[in-house]
Amino acid sequence: MIVYIRKEVDRMVQSLNTKVDLVINATSFTGFSDYGRIMIGDKGFEFYNSRDSRKFIQIPWEEVDYVIASVLLKGKWIPRYAIKTKKNGTYTFASKDAKKVLRVIRKYVDPNHMVHSLSFFDVVKRFVKSRFKKS
Repeated sequence: MIVYIRKEVDRMVQSLNTKVDLVINATSFTGFSDYGRIMIGDKGFEFYNSRDSRKFIQIPWEEVDYVIASVLLKGKWIPRYAIKTKKNGTYTFASKDAKKVLRVIRKYVDPNHMVHSLSFFDVVKRFVKSRFKKS
């Protein structure tokens, strides 16, 4: 079950994880940018807002379908990454050391389900091909 930006009154959030592998500052891109911390552990991926403790994202590993990384400069820079869930859509995040985050996620998600996002030119090429294919 994914709990997405759930608002509770006067209660602390219960973490999914029993063992934590990585905690790092991050930004969540859900509507407006939310700043907080990512916690990756044995049970799932969690994001906690630093300003409002009632806003959080918890994604169990069983619910993760794909992890999509936006790779630039031939792998030297990964500005953001997204987690596509089986039921609730895609959540996009950015952190200072994205490679470190993706390496930790790789321990829990099948490496075949970790993919690169399309580049700008790939998107344009796909659009042009689809336009001429329909004619």
